[in-house]
Amino acid sequence: MKVVDFLHSNCVIPTLRGTSKSEVLAELARHLAGVQPGVDAVALGRALEERELLASTAIGDGIAIPHAKLDTVDCLVGVLGRSIPGLDFDSIDGKPTHLLFMLVAPTASTGSHLKALARLSRLFRDAGFRQRLIDAPDGDAMFATIEEEDAKY
Repeated sequence: MKVVDFLHSNCVIPTLRGTSKSEVLAELARHLAGVQPGVDAVALGRALEERELLASTAIGDGIAIPHAKLDTVDCLVGVLGRSIPGLDFDSIDGKPTHLLFMLVAPTASTGSHLKALARLSRLFRDAGFRQRLIDAPDGDAMFATIEEEDAKY
């Protein structure tokens, strides 16, 4: 599975405005609702918040992968956001979170959702890849970085 199978260039936010977990989750949800028919930003934001109550999706090394399922999407979709200063996302390592990759899957899906989470976790383990995303000058360059990394596999 490639990241570009569920991330499109119009779903990259190079400068997140939110400064808290709740603000950023709402911002990611609003962005997806603006480009994906059938996505309600409020419902998605609520689903993301509920998932975060179970355990933080911040996996350390400046990365979080918030995710939720909605019955109004028919395929896996993602939004990549970047916070240069970083924010407190209750990360397991206690460090600020800079890169957030939100995944939204159809309610009935299991396999594709899990495969995407595994793929993202594998990609984000690479410190060089994370740094290239942080250093990218804009959203297009961030998306190109994802495409380049995808081409390796």
